[in-house]
This record gives sequence, structure tokens and C-alpha cells, in this order.
Amino acid sequence: MNDELYMREALKEAEAARSDGEVPIGAVVVAKGRIIGRGHNMTERLHDPTAHAEMIALTAATEALGGKYLQDCTLYVTVEPCPMCAAAINWAQVSRIVYGAADPKRGYSMFSPSLLHPKTEVTAGVLSETCGKLMLDFFKEKR
Repeated sequence: MNDELYMREALKEAEAARSDGEVPIGAVVVAKGRIIGRGHNMTERLHDPTAHAEMIALTAATEALGGKYLQDCTLYVTVEPCPMCAAAINWAQVSRIVYGAADPKRGYSMFSPSLLHPKTEVTAGVLSETCGKLMLDFFKEKR
């Protein structure tokens, strides 16, 4: 299944974040079956609280396409996007989001109405156990 294939690519990004001591969240943007943007958390490295995986991947994807809109694109991210990232996903008009682990404390879904663009489709729970375990293990190591 393509969703799992691309989520595994997002997991590679999450592992890169973990290797750098960052919260292990990764993201990829796919257009027409091709990855056009990749990102992982870089908040510590860049000293930037907005340098989330989704933001890095969105920037790379818009650069690849030469425009600010990502219609007909899918964002794969290992953890449910936060409200800041959901708003950016909205502004970019991403057609679809696929995420792994839910984030009941900081995820966008705790807001009603949704922060996402009304036409954005959401698929949740793809490889959720793997994505969630990566996060749990990271924070266990930090304690």
C-alpha cells in the first residue's frame, strides 16, 4: 500500500531527527507518486520553535513546485500535526494528510472547527504503533 510506503519514508526522517537529538517526527510531501519535500524536526539545531518536520517538508515541496500551494499533494507525517502546522497546511492547501500516531495533547484535532482547509482529506493511524513507539522511546530516554 502506498500510504505505508510513504509513511516509512517519513519514519526515516523521524529517525534522522532522533539521531540529531530532536523530537523524532518526520514528514514527506508526495505529488504524483514522487516525494517532492522531506523534513524532520530541527527546532534545536536551528534554535527555531517553528522548525517542525511539517514546516520543513512544506517549504521544500513549495520550492520544488515553484509556488505556495500544494493542491494535489499528500503530506505524510509520523505524528498528528500541531495547530501551527495544521494552519500552515491549510494555507498551503494540501489536499491530503496521512499521519501515524495521534497526539491527543498537542494535535490539531482538539480544535473545532478544524484548522485544516475544508477540502483536506485526513487518513489517521498509518503505522501508528511504529510511529508512537518512536516517540515513547525517545521520551523514555530523556527521563
